[in-house]
Amino acid sequence: MSKKIAFLFPGQGSQFVGMGQDLADQYPAARDVFEKADDICEKPISKLCFHGPLDELTLTENLQPAITAVSLACLAVLNESSIKPTFSAGHSLGEYSALVSAGVISVYHALRLVRKRGELMHREALANPGAMAALMGMDMDTVREIVALAGGKEPLAVANHNTAKQIVITGGKSPISRAIQLVKERKGRAIPLKVSGAWHSELMAGALEEFREFMESIPFSEAGSTVLFNATAKEETGAENIKDIMVRQLVHPVKWYDIILKMLHDGVNTFVEVGPKRVLSDMVKKIVPSDGHVNIHSVQDLQTFEATLTGINA
Repeated sequence: MSKKIAFLFPGQGSQFVGMGQDLADQYPAARDVFEKADDICEKPISKLCFHGPLDELTLTENLQPAITAVSLACLAVLNESSIKPTFSAGHSLGEYSALVSAGVISVYHALRLVRKRGELMHREALANPGAMAALMGMDMDTVREIVALAGGKEPLAVANHNTAKQIVITGGKSPISRAIQLVKERKGRAIPLKVSGAWHSELMAGALEEFREFMESIPFSEAGSTVLFNATAKEETGAENIKDIMVRQLVHPVKWYDIILKMLHDGVNTFVEVGPKRVLSDMVKKIVPSDGHVNIHSVQDLQTFEATLTGINA
């Protein structure tokens, strides 16, 4: 059976101190990514990735370029090994690494974009405090009903549809609290997330125009391979349309469940998570039907990179 490969790139929440260090030590292509990140951000992003401290690494304006740098370093070593995907997709922040994977933007410009994105999201989170919570064991229809009941005239929305019954909500602190109570009353599970803002909600709307203006200065090319986008779960190739989708992503939900279903429908049988941890790999395992046969790999360090090479080339 021929392999149809999808690269998946993680977003915020996958960080850990030490991420990317052994790849940077071993591969000049990976090291070059971290050097670019340090130069573009005008701060030691590589040092934060390799040595922490974790609380400083986790600050949104540091974390977005840090996770992107690690993912792009992993992508660089995969590219050197001539492993190419048919599909690419990234979860929220990870969508910028997916654009590099598909040849839409360069490593340099991806890092510039995520630096700006992190700064704007941090600013909006301070100006418009919010919260997020992960809901477990409820389908989308039930979650939408809870959002409608708990939100009222205050901001509350679905942020991430991760698996059939793992859905993240986002919005003001009061409606999030009301939603959590409704979930408990319906015997579901609700886990408040340790985040500094209400990502993918209207509370981020103040960043849209400035981010759009900044993005206009970034050269985008038409996609050279298929990217499935968070806001639509569909392919888009035109550069201007992609820019618009990437701006709207700030306030639109991440349709991850639909993205993975689309990949499975189109014959993807090999998934490679490219970046720190295995959050997306675990989601894929929950989405693949019980009778489905796929291979799931992760590339986040030397050991997993070598294991992935062996598995894909077997």
